[in-house]
Amino acid sequence: MQLKNKIAVVTGGTSGIGRSIVERFVEQGARVVFSGRRAELGAEVAAATGATFIEADVAREEDAVRTIDAALGPYGRLDILVNNAGMGSPYTRIEKLSLDVFDGMIAVHLRGAIAHMKHAAATMRRQRSGSIINVASIGGHRVGYGSLSYSAAKAALLHATRCAAVELGEDNVRVNSISPGGIATGIFGKAMGLDSAAAEASVERVLPGLATFQPIPRPGLPEDVAATAVFLASDESSFINGEDIVIDGGLIRGRTSAEVKASGLALKRLIEGTDS
Repeated sequence: MQLKNKIAVVTGGTSGIGRSIVERFVEQGARVVFSGRRAELGAEVAAATGATFIEADVAREEDAVRTIDAALGPYGRLDILVNNAGMGSPYTRIEKLSLDVFDGMIAVHLRGAIAHMKHAAATMRRQRSGSIINVASIGGHRVGYGSLSYSAAKAALLHATRCAAVELGEDNVRVNSISPGGIATGIFGKAMGLDSAAAEASVERVLPGLATFQPIPRPGLPEDVAATAVFLASDESSFINGEDIVIDGGLIRGRTSAEVKASGLALKRLIEGTDS
């Protein structure tokens, strides 16, 4: 019960990583308020976990206020904020990039996180305690793991995390981030244009492919991210501030030995002139 009696807000808690964080936080004793745009799924998660659902769009500041107030109203404090809400965008060449799509990525991944931090900060400063966790992505660290719009938004979120950590740390409020790699959620299907229901239904089908992405030969799971979120939310991480924890099975560190061997063999054939 690492989070016993702690009050938590989780954005984007209706499915995938967010739902897993809500479930794990409740298991660890936290009282959780979570938000999302899909009311039916929100009601389902609330019924299954006992958490409180708020239908909200993180890109709207007034919705951020409503979500934070939903925790402060009944409990009078806020110990944990997880900015998890996100969405994928399709790969396009820059000359075909929709600036409306770009603006949407920034609104959800960056503006939404900053809005929630803004309206949580005063309470956490007054308490002189709190843990804020921003869910970023390896796409914010390296090129090729997301579209330009998605990657730029996540990179900005990583730096916003560091900026907020330095400022709020003076009042004993910690701000850290998590950068997932290939985690089995519906975000891949959504990035390919599927609607929410179809994208969620596609998760099982992408598991074999995700298992080949990184040195650890299995797909990343939402539970992997949720376990780290529990650690960062708990008092066990009380001296960790301004850090990013990458959860990707080693993907970000380089090519697997199988990839190196395959490219080496291809180069050998070219050198020997046996490549046809």
